[in-house]
Amino acid sequence: MNTLARTLTGVTAAGAATLAYASLVERNSFTLRRVTAPVLPRGSAPLRVLHVSDMHLVPSQRRKIEWVRSLDALEPDLVINTGDNLAHLQAVPAALDAMGSLMERPGAFVMGSNDYFAPVIKNPFRYFTSDHARVEGDRTRLPTQDLVRGFENAGWLNLNNRRGHLSVEGLDLELVGVDDPHIERDRYDEVAGPADPDAALTIGVAHAPYLRTLDAFTRDGADLVIAGHTHGGQVCVPFYGALVTNCDLGRERVKGLSRWWPGCDNAPSSEAPDDAAWLHVSAGFGTSPTAPVRFACRPEATLITLRARDRARG
Repeated sequence: MNTLARTLTGVTAAGAATLAYASLVERNSFTLRRVTAPVLPRGSAPLRVLHVSDMHLVPSQRRKIEWVRSLDALEPDLVINTGDNLAHLQAVPAALDAMGSLMERPGAFVMGSNDYFAPVIKNPFRYFTSDHARVEGDRTRLPTQDLVRGFENAGWLNLNNRRGHLSVEGLDLELVGVDDPHIERDRYDEVAGPADPDAALTIGVAHAPYLRTLDAFTRDGADLVIAGHTHGGQVCVPFYGALVTNCDLGRERVKGLSRWWPGCDNAPSSEAPDDAAWLHVSAGFGTSPTAPVRFACRPEATLITLRARDRARG
C-alpha cells in the first residue's frame, strides 16, 4: 500500500471512529455543570436555579428521560426551562414524565422552535449562512398546547411574551420572557418596562440568545438572563471551540456564564462595566434526531447558584 493510500485509509478510519464516538458515546454522556452568579441583594441566602434546555425528546429515549428525572435530587429552589423539549409528535407525555417531580418545584418556561415544529433534515452548511433560522414550507406542527398546559397545570410560570413574579425562598423574583426569537415569535414590546425596584432580582428568559433580546432585557434592568438554543456549538473543535452559535451571539458566549450589557455587541466580558448583567447560555442535553451527534461538547444541564452581591447595586 502506497503512502497516499495509507493516509486515506487512516483518515477514513479516524473519521469513522470520531463519528461513532460523537453519535454513540458523547451525545449520551450527560453532565451537570455548576456555576455561581452574584446577583442577589446583600445579605441574601443563596438560591439554586436548575437550568434545563434543548431536550429534543423522542419517547424511546429512556436513558435521557431518567437522567432528567434524576436532577430533582439536586433539590433546586427554582427550575427554568428554556425550550426545545420536543422532537416527535408523541413526545409531550414523555417530556412531562422527564420533568417529573421537578414540576413540583417553582418553575418557569419559554418555548423554542422545536416545541412548535417537528424536526426536518437540514443541510448542515446552512448554519454558516443567514438562512439558518428560516422555517421551511409546511412543517408538521407539534401539540405545543399540550406541553404548555402540562407545565401551567403544574404551576409553572408561562413566560412566552409575558412577565410575572415568583416567591422563592422568601425572595420576590421578577421574570420577564419572550417566545422564541429564532423564529421571530418574540414580542418584547408586550413585556417591555423597567425592572421592578421592589423585586430582589429580575431575570430575563428566552430560548435563543439573539442580541436584540439580550439588549432589551438588560436595557430594562435585568440582572440575569438565561437562554439555550446554541447546543454549545454541538460539534466543536478541540482547543478552538464552537464553529457556530446558530444565532448572532458570539462564539465565546456559546455556552456557560458571561457578562452582557446593552449595546456591547459581543464585546469580551472582560470589558464589562461593573453593573453589567450576567448571562447564562446552556449547551442543552439533546440533539435533533436528524443530527444525533455531539463532539467536544457534552450534553448538559446547569445548576446556577445565585449568591449575594459583594456590594449594593448602583
